[in-house]
Amino acid sequence: MSQMESIVLVEDDRDLRELLQEELEAEGYQVIACGDAEQGKQLLATQAVDLLISDLRLPGADGLSLLPSLASSDSPPAVLIITAFGSVQQAVKALQAGADDFLTKPLEMDHFLLTVSRLLDNRKLRHEVQHYRSLLAVEQFNGMIGQSPAMQHLFQQIRQIAAAEGPVLVQGESGTGKELVARALHDQSSRRDGPYMVVNCGGIPSELMESEFFGHAAGAFTGARSQRAGLFQQANGGSLLLDELGEMPLALQAKLLRVLQDGKVRPVGSDHEIQLDVRIIAATNRNLTEAVADGSFREDLFYRLETFGLQVPPLRARGEDILKLTEFFLTRFNARQKQSIKGFSDAALGLLQQYSFPGNIRELQNAVERAATFCDTPLIETRHLPQRIREQTGAPLLPANTAVIPQQPNQPADADALPTLETVQRQYIHQVLAATDGNKRRAADILGITRRTLYRWIE
Repeated sequence: MSQMESIVLVEDDRDLRELLQEELEAEGYQVIACGDAEQGKQLLATQAVDLLISDLRLPGADGLSLLPSLASSDSPPAVLIITAFGSVQQAVKALQAGADDFLTKPLEMDHFLLTVSRLLDNRKLRHEVQHYRSLLAVEQFNGMIGQSPAMQHLFQQIRQIAAAEGPVLVQGESGTGKELVARALHDQSSRRDGPYMVVNCGGIPSELMESEFFGHAAGAFTGARSQRAGLFQQANGGSLLLDELGEMPLALQAKLLRVLQDGKVRPVGSDHEIQLDVRIIAATNRNLTEAVADGSFREDLFYRLETFGLQVPPLRARGEDILKLTEFFLTRFNARQKQSIKGFSDAALGLLQQYSFPGNIRELQNAVERAATFCDTPLIETRHLPQRIREQTGAPLLPANTAVIPQQPNQPADADALPTLETVQRQYIHQVLAATDGNKRRAADILGITRRTLYRWIE
């Protein structure tokens, strides 16, 4: 329970007031007590309160007279009414006036304290849900949060391109949210009521790709006992996202180009083409310009897709969005896990703002979840953050293609001792591979090259 939870207690019976105050303070609450409605109104006007506990009958006015002033508050407290003259009518009247619960005297102390705890928990949860909804309503565009100029420009591009009909190429680093951009393109288009299909081009064995995409006729190959509609047919009238397009084999790239040009597919083993109406959205974290140059991606397909090209900005280029996303992820974690973490310390926020986030939004989300899981204080401190963020070291922080030549401090470089460019390149590749635990996809992203080029360098 947070020590910040405060309670105003209005009770004219001095003995009961002192008893309740003592019991509540023993539970860790901050309690301000008074004996009449006028003093209660003054306290409520000057104090930030989480819970109001008031007797129904008070000198000068009843406890319900305190409630109207609470309605105008941006963060009204929960309200518990107690009385020695309990009746169904009084309970209904109190609840209709805005009270959250109603107890009759004599109070059973365990039940009273349990009621107080429940009301405070419910208030906390209500505020978190309202905050979560306000974040969604104000800052969200089709599941994406971003007030930075880079994201506002992207949102405007999505609106414009969604109204067109041509294929779209979405590029960006891993973890930037390319899938959300693709979904927004579909939802903002006239095809929003049609199907939306997603296929990971890197997750299908190359020998099955053609059948998965275009379908097959009965008997087209061993095991094809009946005809099967491919993904293009299933997405007819809607949109098809080809995720990780850069992993598509060249042979299938040629057939994809034919589909884009003619709007027709020929199932495997069939003599007939099928006319379709599908918008293709392709997404990749590869540099397709380099892929075209090294021959791993068709130039004609690249230019056909690039007519409507979108570049999703990395998190490090989004400035203030880091804090907005951090708050969003923490609010969502609090709601899911029924936690009440207030936020991040200034030092922790400083580290998050300084970090380059090579894994982008996905890495930030994981970092917030980890920090919140291990947090044992009202605020997330620097010690709760992942080590790589605390230390701000390692290959992910180095710009791509940057090599550091080891040199002894305070010693001028000896020209004869300087390594060759090939040696420096090899050392840096090993450094990046070590920092990424051998993850070649991530290492290639950091180096700014394709995986095929990385494999060739390794060999």
